[in-house]
Amino acid sequence: MRKTNYIWGILMIALGGLLLSENIFDFSLFSPMLFLPMLILGLGLSFEAAYFINKRYPGLLVPGGILTTIGFLFFFEVTTNWQFANLTWPIYVLSVAVGLFQLYLFSGRPKGLLIPVIILLAVAGSFLSMNILSIFNSWSGFKFVISVILIVLGINALTRKRSVHNEWK
Repeated sequence: MRKTNYIWGILMIALGGLLLSENIFDFSLFSPMLFLPMLILGLGLSFEAAYFINKRYPGLLVPGGILTTIGFLFFFEVTTNWQFANLTWPIYVLSVAVGLFQLYLFSGRPKGLLIPVIILLAVAGSFLSMNILSIFNSWSGFKFVISVILIVLGINALTRKRSVHNEWK
């Protein structure tokens, strides 16, 4: 049996399973709203597969990583009705870091690629952290809890017993 028969068989079983689960669980995976995320994710995974099948052209991993990350993000956004889009936008920046990091991993590890990866991770991470902190800051009791924690830590630092061993003797 040829290799392509296995691939087609697995694809048909997966598609049949998805269609069956739509009928059983009453959700629509193939709706027009999910077409764009599936298209973007499919393009990203095809770039990824194009590299991993023949192990040539590692540059394909950059658009593959970007589109795959954005495809997963779009799936999340569509299933949550875009209610978290104001918080998840830094993942677009993170997607470029994912693509460049894949290029770093599979193209001989040129150290120069780590510089933009680290910068993009820092930018995306800081904006994601600010977005998460803004949620907590909107809660009225959060500032109270932070102030109490800071006071307790300060009292602990002032009242902590000094070490018996003194290096200056």
